[in-house]
Amino acid sequence: MSTVSAAIDRVAVTSPLSVLRLCCAEARPCVLVIFLLRFLTGAAMSGGRPDLVTAALVWEAAVFFVYLYNGVTDVHEDRFNGSGRPIASGLLSRGAAAWIAVSAAVSALVGGLLLGGPMAAAVPVLILLGLAYSGPPCYLKRRSGGAMVTVTVAGLLTYYMGEAAAVPTPKLLVLALVMSLWMGLVGATTKDLPDAAGDAAAGRQTIAVTRGDRRVRWLASVSAVALGVVFLVAAVVVAPELIWPAVIMLAGAAAVAVLALGDLSQGDRSRRRRPYRAFMITQYGVHLMAIFVSVV
Repeated sequence: MSTVSAAIDRVAVTSPLSVLRLCCAEARPCVLVIFLLRFLTGAAMSGGRPDLVTAALVWEAAVFFVYLYNGVTDVHEDRFNGSGRPIASGLLSRGAAAWIAVSAAVSALVGGLLLGGPMAAAVPVLILLGLAYSGPPCYLKRRSGGAMVTVTVAGLLTYYMGEAAAVPTPKLLVLALVMSLWMGLVGATTKDLPDAAGDAAAGRQTIAVTRGDRRVRWLASVSAVALGVVFLVAAVVVAPELIWPAVIMLAGAAAVAVLALGDLSQGDRSRRRRPYRAFMITQYGVHLMAIFVSVV
């Protein structure tokens, strides 16, 4: 093992609170927050639910497990790509993160059973989806198709759990379908742009690895603009209250396309992440506006 690798593997933090904080960082706070916003959007667009706080915490525990477990299994490619996340940088041991992840999964499963109803069934599905995505025998993360399906299903489940009604309202159905596809077609592809080298080294067969950088950029751009247009048309025809969220998404889609196809996302890893950042910022804007128009 090289000196660099040895230094990376030397964990510097042992405080329980510090370990928990680093696990939260490893699970990607921006992702945890957007899942919470999806859940709250489902609740806001359906008039709320009496157990909203408890249900949201249980669902977030399941999401936390999924992304922390992903961090545990992604350490090889993360280190190859120079990621600054806690496990890859050596601040957090994989063993400690794995124990916290298992604890979160158990807590979510128990909470789902106590809440009952759809939550009791959906929490195990989300956890199994996370296991299938990151670990054996499926390793869905190794192919773009598997990643697209995983995040799309996870998104749909989240909106439905926020609403927890037998039949989603038309406006929520429109938003949930479009934004889940936004995750699957745009998020899953732009995320691969800065990580192609590490993915190839880890044996992944993503579109960026098998088809090349340029094809990924075109796929993300076309998908983003097409979904933006579809969302706006659907909002006008089916759910006029979603017009402003749809306008935000179309603007974000244009930003993704401009960044993906232009020179602003060429170069180092930080620059190549710009289309993904635009994708993520767009999600935040759409959901915050959807919540706002639902509660005012």
